[in-house]
Formats: sequence, C-alpha cells, structure tokens
Amino acid sequence: MNSPPRKADPTRTFGNSKLPSRLLLSHNHTVMAREMANSICETLRGSGYQALLVGGCVRDLLLGRAPADYDVTTDATPEQVMALFPQSVAVGAQFGVILIPRDGLKVEIATFRSDVGYSDGRHPDSVVYSKTPQEDVQRRDFTINGLLMRHDSGEVLDFVGGQADLNARVIRAIGEPGRRFNEDKLRMMRAVRFAARFGFEIEVETFRAIRRHVTEIHQVSPERLREELTKMLTEGAARRAFELLDETWLLQQVLREIGAMKGVEQPPQFHPEGDVWIHTLMMIEGLPADASPTLAWGVLLHDVGKPPTFQSAAETGDRIRFNNHVEVGVCMAEAICERLRFSNEDTEQILALVDHHMKFGAVEEMRASTLKKFVRLPHFEEHLALHRLDCLSSHRQLQSYEFVKRFLEVTPPEQVRPERLLTGDDLQEMGFRPSPLFSQILQALEDAQLEGKLETRAEAKNYVLGEYGAKRSQTSRT
Repeated sequence: MNSPPRKADPTRTFGNSKLPSRLLLSHNHTVMAREMANSICETLRGSGYQALLVGGCVRDLLLGRAPADYDVTTDATPEQVMALFPQSVAVGAQFGVILIPRDGLKVEIATFRSDVGYSDGRHPDSVVYSKTPQEDVQRRDFTINGLLMRHDSGEVLDFVGGQADLNARVIRAIGEPGRRFNEDKLRMMRAVRFAARFGFEIEVETFRAIRRHVTEIHQVSPERLREELTKMLTEGAARRAFELLDETWLLQQVLREIGAMKGVEQPPQFHPEGDVWIHTLMMIEGLPADASPTLAWGVLLHDVGKPPTFQSAAETGDRIRFNNHVEVGVCMAEAICERLRFSNEDTEQILALVDHHMKFGAVEEMRASTLKKFVRLPHFEEHLALHRLDCLSSHRQLQSYEFVKRFLEVTPPEQVRPERLLTGDDLQEMGFRPSPLFSQILQALEDAQLEGKLETRAEAKNYVLGEYGAKRSQTSRT
C-alpha cells in the first residue's frame, strides 16, 4: 500500500468565489459528486462492506484534475448494493455494476470481481465475485486507471504500479497487453486518447500490442468508435491523438480517408504549411477542449475530398488543383457519418460545414441577399469557427472572417431574417395559385426584401403585380 504522490482536494473553496459562472457550476458539480461518492462509501462501510474510490477519479485527483465523475468499488454484491440504495438502477448487474442516481448526479458501484472469457471482444462471458480489491484491479485496462483511494483519508492503494506510471507519464496496460486488448478491443483507442489527453507516452509493449491487434478494432461497434473519436477531437489534444492513431496504425483502420491525406501536396501560395494531412492536423490542434462534436468533425472532414481530386501542376498546366473537392468531400463525409452511425441531425450539420467551407472566399462580393442567407445557416457560428481555423492553418489571411464578423455585429437580426412581407395566402388572394411560378415569386420577394428594395406590404404587392401580374393566368393550372 503506497501513499499518493500528492493530494488534490476538489472540494476546496475558491476564496470569495469570484469565478466565471461556467467554472463555478463545474466546480459545484465536482464538489457535489465527491460528496455523493463519499456518502455512498460511508453507507457501504457502515453496513460492514469494503468501499473504495476507483479508476479515473483517483487518477484525476492525483493529477490535480477535477474528476468528471466518481466510481466506487466494493465487496458487496449487486443485490446487497440495491438493498442499501433503493433508488439504484441495475445498468449492468450481470457484470456487477449498479448505478446510483441522485439530484442529477450519478455514481457507479462495481462489485469486486474477476472476468472469465471475452468471446465478443467487449463483455466478459461470466464474472466471479471476489473479496479483495487486489484481484479486482487486475481486470482493469491501464495502470493509471487501476488505482484505489480511501474516500475519507485519501490513502491510495496501488496494486498495479499506477502511481509510478503517473509520475513517469506512461500509459501501460495492466498485466499482459494483448490479453487486455482481447477483453475489449476499444482499449486500443482508449490508450491513444489517454496518452493524448494527458501528454503521456504509450509504454513500448502496450504500443506493440496495439499494432499486433490493430485489425481487431473492426470488432468494435461503430457507435463506440464514434464516441471515442469524438472524445479525442473535443478533449483539447486532438492533434496528438490523431498523430498517435497514425503511429499505432489505428488510423488506417478506423478513418482510412483521413490517413489518405498524408503526402497530398497543396499549392504553396495558399498552403505554405504543407500537405493536406499537416493542414488538417493544424486545424484540429486549434479546436478548444469544449468544441462541439459537429464542429470538430466538420473540421476533421472539411478537406476529405482533396486526396481523390488531386491534380498536379503538370496535369492542370498552372498549379495544383482540387476541382470539385467540396462536392466529393460531402459525399465522402456522408459515407463516414453513415458508417459511424451519426444521428441525422449531426450528419446534416457536419455535411453543411464541409459543403459551405469554401464560400467564405466570396463573401465580400456577395449580394446582400446572398450574404444574409449564408449567415442564416443553422449554427453559423460553427461555419465561422471552421473558416477561422482554416485560415490560421494556411495563409493566415482573416479578411473574410473579419468581414463576416463585422457584418453580423452591425446588421440587426431583423434585417438578416426579416418577417415576410407577403405570404402564400396573400398571393392567392391576389389571384395567384400554387405553381412553379408561385414559388419563384416568393423567392424573388425574399431576395428583394433582403436587398433592401422592399420594406412594406404595399411595396411588395406593387412589385408582384408589376413583375408577375400578367402571368397570373399561368398559375391557375395546378
């Protein structure tokens, strides 16, 4: 039993609490989660059972980070846990896991166990409950996640060398790496994510085992792969994560379209930073830790159409070109989203980000109606953020970005998205009937209004009668 290298108390107060509201809310959540975990441990111990904090929360406390959540491990069986906590939910009772929800928080309680067989590469075929935490931690993934802590004293129990690896900044599988990866293939991806998030190295034998088992990653469900990749993109260390995916050979297995970017040259006058791979790495490096998943995936995939559309200067006669790379990229991004089973809503936004990323180059020449429609795109702030990263990762010219920002700052929202001067009902009252011309009139009205040429209903009616009045008879046929 070892003492922790240092203690991090997430329940400490912050002076006069003059924190930004977002940080204060996060701090309060951390405090409440720790208090809840402590309370659960007290209840278990008061009933004669062992109870210890385990896993990522212990790791984060020792690293001086605020844990996102808390897990507890105990020698109480799931039935005994559920008897003590009537509000509990049996999320994985067959594997000894019970969830305790309370006041919007949740703590998982896992019974000490050994796992027997992993036929599906994810779940144990059976579990055997044990009475010692020493046996329990042997089934966990990495040494830094196999640490235990007494909730009251902060004393650390280390049976796997996790503290030494924390100090050495190493991701090491517990026991034989190949066996750990056979138990759950996703652990190969998790090794990459933890190494990137903490700035650690992957231990040599663990790294070699990933390469040996790399093709088995296809046994992982698309949903789990998507979630792991999304975490890599949104935890603030996306570039290192994707570099490690490449080094471990996982990238070619899970996102071969991104791996294809390596070595694809770009015109240096626009992209002095290098090839498409380097450009994409620089962009994801700029993603903040709280980036939305759709923005992160839009950034990753925005140039996915460049490798298959590459044309050299010798082929084009002037410079490297990627003709139709946006259209090709949208199709490829759609296939990736379908493969990884994104929701329809997220897919739509990711494809929009790929589809529109080149339009910023023309914003200063756009008609007012075209520009207003452009900035009305759903979640336009993500389009703007992607464009900014695109510029900063290439030519570093931000004129278009600044132009759009100024436009949004000085243009009242009611001018960007004005209420329609006339509706379809109004047109029908004027003698028009639904037809292709009917839709054309409504579109022309909107454009004229956005251009500032029409401001009142009377002006709109006169405009319609003047431009389309003679064609009213054409709309009588549906």
